[in-house]
Amino acid sequence: MKNNHIKELCKGIWKENPIFVIMLGMCPTLAVSTQVSNAIGMGLGVVFVLTLSNIFISLLKKVIPDSIRIPSYIVIIASFVTILEMLMHAYLPSLYDALGIYLSLIVVNCVILGRAEAFANKNSVFDSALDGIGMGLGFTLGLTIIAAIREILGSGTITLFAIGGWNGVIKVPLLSSNPVRVVGMSAGALLVMGLLKAFFTWRSEKKGDKR
Repeated sequence: MKNNHIKELCKGIWKENPIFVIMLGMCPTLAVSTQVSNAIGMGLGVVFVLTLSNIFISLLKKVIPDSIRIPSYIVIIASFVTILEMLMHAYLPSLYDALGIYLSLIVVNCVILGRAEAFANKNSVFDSALDGIGMGLGFTLGLTIIAAIREILGSGTITLFAIGGWNGVIKVPLLSSNPVRVVGMSAGALLVMGLLKAFFTWRSEKKGDKR
């Protein structure tokens, strides 16, 4: 893989992170980041939809008329979201129920629609696939970090996917009996998001000064 392809894949993880840098997809970010398992599930769902919709939009970019460009993107994205919902409902029903309406709202997630318009519509299929994977992983990483901080401090637990007889819940010593409950509430979501955004901005500016 060439260096520019690696950069294309990695840019969404840090330099152009959808949550902490571009500030897109805030609704599901703040609503779903109550448990780590929900964050990972939503993030991987976005990776699936974003990557496949980027590929299809790049393939059809010369066929779709400019006058119906955005509606066409929404139809393509909605098709993959429907497939995702059906698969999750069949094989991961507990996660499907936990994500609720926010799973359907992936259709209007600004990250996916934004990348379709800003990147997939102008670049090759391979680059668009890399962009989808990278941006999706960056979204998943950001969502999981927020969820981990909120769940650990707000509930004193880390909720992962249940395997066999294990319920998937890890209790954090001290915090499990004395959690900082405000962090798990809506105000806590905004607080954690703001602090992480400030950290990403500080790190970006620091790296810029070094260059």
